[in-house]
Amino acid sequence: MPITNAPKLISGNANRPLATSVAQRMSMHRGVDVGLVEARVERFNDGEIFVEVYENVRGEDMYIIQPTSNPANDNLMELLIIADALRRSSAARITAVIPYFGYARQDRRSKARTPITAKLVANMMVEAGIERILTLDLHATQIQGFFDIPVDNLYASPIFALDVMHNFKGNMDDVMVVSPDVGGVARARDLAQRIGAPLSIVDKRRGKPGEVAEMTVIGDVKDRTCLIVDDIVDTAGTLCKAAEVLMAHGAKEVHSYITHGVLSGPAIDRVSKSVMKNLVITDTIQATDAVKACPNIRIVPTAPMFSQAILNTWNGTSVSSLFDHKTLGPIYEGMYRS
Repeated sequence: MPITNAPKLISGNANRPLATSVAQRMSMHRGVDVGLVEARVERFNDGEIFVEVYENVRGEDMYIIQPTSNPANDNLMELLIIADALRRSSAARITAVIPYFGYARQDRRSKARTPITAKLVANMMVEAGIERILTLDLHATQIQGFFDIPVDNLYASPIFALDVMHNFKGNMDDVMVVSPDVGGVARARDLAQRIGAPLSIVDKRRGKPGEVAEMTVIGDVKDRTCLIVDDIVDTAGTLCKAAEVLMAHGAKEVHSYITHGVLSGPAIDRVSKSVMKNLVITDTIQATDAVKACPNIRIVPTAPMFSQAILNTWNGTSVSSLFDHKTLGPIYEGMYRS
């Protein structure tokens, strides 16, 4: 494979602000101007997607920054079509940087006659010419096995650890990490170990999809500052109910640290009226005006981590070093000073 002078970034329309932030961060790291490759990604009148890349990408190491968030089908098709355009333009390697991997919740057959859509999406990406995946907090880590290409799954936990230690400095003894369900215990335990906090669990029994029938708290949360940790907040029904249950069990205050802020339907209204003091999300999904205007939602950036991961991939060095919050500390120094 020919050695390129620099990694080249290209973006669809799913999250242009994040792509621009990654490019700016890489400019800072490398001391040269790194911009997004000029291209147009647009739709014909009948809704078909058309891509045209204006720059020469022959022999280049290309990185497509495109979360497959809502509208998932449009953003997924943009990603696949951009990949095909780059492959047919003789790019040396194509890496898909997918901050939020859509369809990840359809990772197994929960009932008879249902699809495993996450596997189908994986097949489509490989067929389009994508040779490596870089993503953040996959809903189910086994999705990495759906691909026959390298998949680097980064974690938001080290960023959250830095944020917690910065914002709760002096009160860390009161902090307790809470998993909103039994399935998310490993994710919550990871953050708890990083910040040296105890762990509690909210056990839930679902009624209909999106609704929660019953909740119980496992662990003593009395007079604790509770941090609910999860990977996705969608309609926020479970999250807000969990916050209420924790407060009813004597918690001093409740904050939430959720990687992907899908925030669909009544989510914003629920969060704004919730007993939660703060909902902290990352910018993997482009925030709507309503999300930005919500007083108790705070967004932390992922661009510093993604830019470093891209540079490490390009250089052929370790990406797993970014799993450690001590490694990320200097990268996020402007935000979280000790």
